[in-house]
Amino acid sequence: QVQLVESGGGLVQAGGSLRLSCAASGSRFSAYYMAWYRQAPGKQRDFVASITSGRITTYASAVKGRFTISRDNAKNTVYLQMNSLNVEDTALYYCFSEFDSRVWGQGTQVTVSS
Repeated sequence: QVQLVESGGGLVQAGGSLRLSCAASGSRFSAYYMAWYRQAPGKQRDFVASITSGRITTYASAVKGRFTISRDNAKNTVYLQMNSLNVEDTALYYCFSEFDSRVWGQGTQVTVSS
């Protein structure tokens, strides 16, 4: 079973940047579909960004142009670079992978203050 561990969340002022990391276990990481989702208090979990094994990326309209997803297969890690953060980006951010099963991480909190 793949395991995912997120890191990099924290408190940042509006306009600032953060980089989230998600380290995955397993020997077939390069084949994993990886994605980031987020869930704000009282709201549903929403798609943020994804990257395929072929490095094709997709973004939610709310983050397009501000967030960048990338992967380092040598480190079994996917990243989410978040720039120009605003208070609406405050949420618990989850890493997601899909290969032979769907797996979620525990989440990392991102709080953007005005």
